[in-house]
Amino acid sequence: MEIELEPSSGVYEPRVDRRPRMPEPLPVKLVAVADVRLPAPAGLEAQLDALYVSLLGFERQPSEPSTDERPVPDVVYRADNFLLRFEIEERPVEHETLRPQQIEVPSLADAEHKLVDAELEYTRQRGLLAGQESLVLKDPGGNWIEIVEYRAVG
Repeated sequence: MEIELEPSSGVYEPRVDRRPRMPEPLPVKLVAVADVRLPAPAGLEAQLDALYVSLLGFERQPSEPSTDERPVPDVVYRADNFLLRFEIEERPVEHETLRPQQIEVPSLADAEHKLVDAELEYTRQRGLLAGQESLVLKDPGGNWIEIVEYRAVG
């Protein structure tokens, strides 16, 4: 079966859409129910940016101004669903837990290649079920993170 098109009656002129553009969703999500707060020592902002923005795809948010009780402003990154806020501390950082913060990325293989290229140390973990894999590493602030690949539900 062949389909034939009628000849056009005129010249097509596309119209410019003046509506504000909606930002594209970020390729990274936090596995959390609300914004996440993690501690980090002062002076590591460039290394945090290298990992979270360049490698994982977070978006750096403007810092809130410092206050009397928080003389050093927090470093804030936006994932597609929540904010990841690093509370910068001048004193040595104490981690309350060794539980890793899970971060979902579109491709675990791409994330692993980026970690290898950046020469970052990580451990590949396999889960109890077939196909469950993750990459576990410490960020520059000494926080454990677990990178997993998100899968569509359906």
